[in-house]
Amino acid sequence: MNRPSQKIDARLLASGMVLLPQTGCAGLSVRKLVDHAGVNLGMFHYHFKNKDNFLRVLLQHMYEDMFSALTLRAQASQGGARSLDGALRVLAGFASGHRHLLLMLLSEAMRGEALPVAFLRENLPRHIAVLARLLRQGQAEGDIIDAPPMQLLPFVLGAIAGPVFAGGALERLPAAEPELAALAQQALLSDQAIGLRIDLAMRAILTAPEEFAAP
Repeated sequence: MNRPSQKIDARLLASGMVLLPQTGCAGLSVRKLVDHAGVNLGMFHYHFKNKDNFLRVLLQHMYEDMFSALTLRAQASQGGARSLDGALRVLAGFASGHRHLLLMLLSEAMRGEALPVAFLRENLPRHIAVLARLLRQGQAEGDIIDAPPMQLLPFVLGAIAGPVFAGGALERLPAAEPELAALAQQALLSDQAIGLRIDLAMRAILTAPEEFAAP
């Protein structure tokens, strides 16, 4: 008789999402992971074989959830500019919700850690390609200014990633003043602040910003 599923793999992945922003890929301990998830070590090896495979599954699962939502926005029949606006909001929610983990991955990648480097190399071009396609579509429809897409994209992405990651870094400062953390939350990380920056970035690249209404 088969045992009922305890969804052990899902429990391990959920624990990984809690621990990884604190430890990074290199510092994640399988023993600490299984203790946090409340499962035994044998079940970890049964489901994931080893730590590197677990990390690949965890990071890809996180990314694919975002990419599916991004693709849905990109396929909406509302024109390139409005689809780009919606896609940027999906990406902003992902960056904000996972800011500490993404900061850790970027830091490890800059140190040459193989797994974060491979994750970023494989996935960054995917959502960049979607955004570039929407931008070119908006230009073809006459809604976005005629400028090189690879100049416009860093501009609009900078309105999202820069302040979000800066806010995440401020939150992680040792012994940060509560007032500083509160300021980071209000000015950099709140939904209202992020939405305003996307509005401003979009208006800067539109041919007729006064006629544009975000989706």
